[in-house]
Amino acid sequence: MYFERNSVNQFIVELEDVGDIIEKIRIGHNGGGLNSGWHLDRVAIRRLLPNGKGSETVTFPCERWLAKSEDDGEIVRELVPSDIFTEKLMKDGTLKQIEEEVEDPLEVHTYKISVFTGDIYGAGTDANVFLNIYGDLGDTGQRKLSKSETNFNKFERGQEDTFTIQAVDLGILYKIKIRHDNSMFSPDWFLEKVEILDETTEESFVFLCERWLSKKKEDKKIERTLYEQTYDGERNSLSGSSLSLSSQDSNADLKEKRKSRLVKAAEEGLLIPYHITVTTGTEYDSSTDSRVYIIIMGQKVQTERLWLDLPEGKDEFADGSIEKFSVWGLDVGEIKKVEVGHDGATPESCWLVEELTIVVPTKGVMYNFVCKCWLARDKGDGLTSRILNILDADCVNIGLKILYEVTVVTGDIESGGTDASIFMTVFGSNGNTEEIQLEKNGDRFERGQEDSFIMEIADIAPLRKMRIRTDGKGTRPHWFLERIVMRNLTNQEVATFTYGEWLSKVKNATGSLVCEMPAMINDEQMMEDTTYTIQVKTSDIGGAGTDANVSLVLFGENGDSGILALKESNKSNKFERNQMDEFNFSDMLSLGDLCKVRIWHDNKGIAPGWHLEYIDVTDSAMDKTFRFQCDRWLAKGEDDGQLIRELACANNDILELKERTAYEIVTVTSDREDAETKENIWIILEGKLGRSKEFLMENSSKKRRFERGATDTFQFSSKNLGDIAAICVGHCPKDGKKSSAKADVYWHVQEIIVTELELCNKYFFRCNVKIPLRYKRRDYKVFECAKVTESFASKARSLVPVKYETIVVTGFEKGAGTDANVFITIFGLNGDSGKRALKQKFRNLFERGKTNRFYLETLDMGELKKVRIEHDNSGLAPSWLVERVEITNSATGVTTIFPCGKWLDENRGDGLIWRELFPRY
Repeated sequence: MYFERNSVNQFIVELEDVGDIIEKIRIGHNGGGLNSGWHLDRVAIRRLLPNGKGSETVTFPCERWLAKSEDDGEIVRELVPSDIFTEKLMKDGTLKQIEEEVEDPLEVHTYKISVFTGDIYGAGTDANVFLNIYGDLGDTGQRKLSKSETNFNKFERGQEDTFTIQAVDLGILYKIKIRHDNSMFSPDWFLEKVEILDETTEESFVFLCERWLSKKKEDKKIERTLYEQTYDGERNSLSGSSLSLSSQDSNADLKEKRKSRLVKAAEEGLLIPYHITVTTGTEYDSSTDSRVYIIIMGQKVQTERLWLDLPEGKDEFADGSIEKFSVWGLDVGEIKKVEVGHDGATPESCWLVEELTIVVPTKGVMYNFVCKCWLARDKGDGLTSRILNILDADCVNIGLKILYEVTVVTGDIESGGTDASIFMTVFGSNGNTEEIQLEKNGDRFERGQEDSFIMEIADIAPLRKMRIRTDGKGTRPHWFLERIVMRNLTNQEVATFTYGEWLSKVKNATGSLVCEMPAMINDEQMMEDTTYTIQVKTSDIGGAGTDANVSLVLFGENGDSGILALKESNKSNKFERNQMDEFNFSDMLSLGDLCKVRIWHDNKGIAPGWHLEYIDVTDSAMDKTFRFQCDRWLAKGEDDGQLIRELACANNDILELKERTAYEIVTVTSDREDAETKENIWIILEGKLGRSKEFLMENSSKKRRFERGATDTFQFSSKNLGDIAAICVGHCPKDGKKSSAKADVYWHVQEIIVTELELCNKYFFRCNVKIPLRYKRRDYKVFECAKVTESFASKARSLVPVKYETIVVTGFEKGAGTDANVFITIFGLNGDSGKRALKQKFRNLFERGKTNRFYLETLDMGELKKVRIEHDNSGLAPSWLVERVEITNSATGVTTIFPCGKWLDENRGDGLIWRELFPRY
């Protein structure tokens, strides 16, 4: 019988070393039993000194009740030491005893806790609530908030409940953890905020929540970690979490010191992201619960083991499963080999690897290995790891991505946080990203919070604008967006996008869930504000008018406008025969010169068919009008049955390329010590329309060229060569003499940029090679084009209507066909087709083993880059196995094949009902 009246009980425990001085102890009981109340007199802790040279006893006086019905009702106490009794064994064998008082022990503080329950329906809770308070000197441990000092029935809607806790001085409070046990009839709880007053120092701390603690609502969590409202990241207690990218630092120096190691490594190019997809086989016993890893090997270096740890809730690589991982590892350059394996040592830990896919976004490449091999002690060759050669993989170019640190700032306004889904599209001078979802990841996008994360963005810089959209769903659908900051981790360029308004159907004056923000780079706004006036002319033919709802998207050199619904016309009955309707859209960002319009209707109403004559769009900032001629039906029963049209701008009349043009050639000499040359350089351009003559780039004593680290510019006239595919570069003596061609003379060229000056297309050639001095012209280096920046004028010139024959092949496995509605989006160098429904009248489409053919008309998309195919999961049998998609440009006759061979099924593999397919060449 322990802890009886006037008893002394001894216990021996082994604990980790907490240091030479014990500053406090926490002691409590669980309140169980018939007589749980306990009056504790003191606690003494005796520990042996090193090398058995004595002992030290520290006394912690209490002299208080730990009882719900006595004293303050607390059953947990924190105690500080009062005196230390030391016994030391001396060299002469005597025992020396020393008793001393503890100098300056920590004080016990009283904390007054005010808990505010939200004033919304169902906000109160009957569950038991627990709190842990953290300061820079320690924490309170978990305490139950038992007895409210202000209300008999605590934690009710719109109520403030006050509690008192005593604890050893915590210092400056910076966070709390608060939870409930989900007990009783109504456990769901909407917590507004927690305020804590340190009565000893009279300091007050505010912890905003404005979220549910519920297993039924929001993110279904019943525990929250809340940071103090004015927390600025200066507390030592957070130093261990340097990999976290969420902060509220206001001091730039501190922010730099506490920057994530991951961000720093990405800036220095040491670490890069790898996206891994692993498919497990479907044979008997294919699954494994072992820990899986990969090692990525380059020419000279390799990553460490990159562990592919399954997410919470999954404990194995199940039969037929498709698991996706994102890991960071060493940049190994060009990948040569990949090792895949697991740590299972027993015969039962066998695993059948069906397929392995590795995406390297910073290189713009995807490797797909068809493995079909066992990693097992008792199967196959008995190996639990295997090295795959990159030559055995399918290699797909998916487009280069640039790493950005993105910081999202939510406004410090009541209920400013959200749990709605947030989507982002970024526009630059060289294109735009697709719509990207910003993951909530638990506690992002909360009131007054800055959330930072690394994102992979297409190489579209310089950035122009950003579009943010929310779906307006969830228990907290409203969001106050302050600003978003994007920092390019390669060149450190910072772009700021400021909004400072609600995205809400209720709290926003316009009821908008979408906003567009211009980029601010070096205090310069990258896009002008404007008002668009759109005039829509319906044709003067029988039945031309429509009752359907019409929408359009404008496309220009600065991106697109987003969807503009043509609702408020200057005419009461819009889109009638031979009528001109005018629509005004103010507070828009100017897209610059326009190149096309995508217009469609929803086919609703009594007479939805519509014959459109033309559209005029006036940009007030540019004081310019753009015409888009149509003269076609948007009707299911007329013309080709399409309800959507893409119209090229008539202002951009197709330019007839002149036979001759001028080329600007820029050479960048390396910054190495022996990079420069005093001799001449010659170059030949290889284009799709022909080959240029030799251009001589001369050096002279009066005007030195090709010096170390120098950039030199030359201009030549030539016949028009079309797109430049390659260049031939040679290094020759100035005097043209064979004797001058010394074997040890080189020119180290870093990069060459060729610009065609009529359309201003730029062609980049990454060289980084030494070119030896040679008399003979047959000694030269050939470089292929690494990157093309197509000008807006060039893109606009190529926008002509094209029909794309689209063939979809359904797989032959059992149940491969689908009853769902299928949609496709085609992406090319000149943009995308928009989401198109694949339908045909009176035909049963996408049946097992069948091939279906469709014709889609859109403006020429140039070289096709990828296809997104999806279904809406409707019908009795929505699951679908897509074998491949083939798309033929009717103008050029070029066919692009997009292999798939995967299910679109929410109950198979990775559960996706969409696929992004890339071409195989």
